[in-house]
Amino acid sequence: MVEKILEVNPVAINDKNEEKKNVVLLAVENRQPEVYELLVKRKFRKDSVFRAVDNDGNSALHLAAMLSNYQPWHIPGAALQMQWEMKWYKYVKDSMPPHFFTHYNDKKRTPKEIFTEAHSELLKKGGKWLNSTSSSCSVIATLIAAVAFATAATVPGDFNENNGKPNLAHQSAFNLFAVSSLIALCSSVTSLVMFLAILTSRYQEDDFHEELPRKLLFGHFFVLKDELKNAALPVYAVTCLPISFFAIAQFSLYFDLAWATFRKVPQRSYKMAF
Repeated sequence: MVEKILEVNPVAINDKNEEKKNVVLLAVENRQPEVYELLVKRKFRKDSVFRAVDNDGNSALHLAAMLSNYQPWHIPGAALQMQWEMKWYKYVKDSMPPHFFTHYNDKKRTPKEIFTEAHSELLKKGGKWLNSTSSSCSVIATLIAAVAFATAATVPGDFNENNGKPNLAHQSAFNLFAVSSLIALCSSVTSLVMFLAILTSRYQEDDFHEELPRKLLFGHFFVLKDELKNAALPVYAVTCLPISFFAIAQFSLYFDLAWATFRKVPQRSYKMAF
């Protein structure tokens, strides 16, 4: 709709509402990445449009730093919400040269100061959410590591009395068991290290941009990938049943983490919110 309006009436890009907010300020304030991307890529004189400020002297970056009541991305967990807010702020900040956005508004406040104050409560909730999630997942990773260590140190079947070699050494199932146990042990220990790194983090604003979500993503990956592979083996069907339930329950979070971590620009979510 915005693109069509600008094609028919290009001067409409200079229109402002009663608060002196033009289309750029409104797109940033209402978290509309598609509209903002369109305006950034569109060929026109950007100085006056992107340097605009509202009645309070807020630039587009000031509005990006505020915690909007309208949340177009419906994602689980305060930590992912914090990551999305940080991504949006940095995207707006990096979209234009620094001199395009005024440094101070009428209250002599910078965008960074506004972001820190507006997101302080969300930052605390994000830290608590990461703590609880990492604690739960670290318990699972510890259990997997303990079982994997026990199975890796145990040789199935009897030994040959003449040469001391396992009787099942030349069977493919034996080699598959040995390799799978070792991979499961390494993966679960790696996952545990990732979760412990999250638990010992300082939970600073910039940590939520990429570092903490990436650690949580890799932690989930190393917990889930080998258990799903082992669960495909009939001999492990019963023992892996609880882990399979855990993996299924975490799939939604895993994909949300991957989507949020590797997207440069926050995109609107079309999930139904209840």
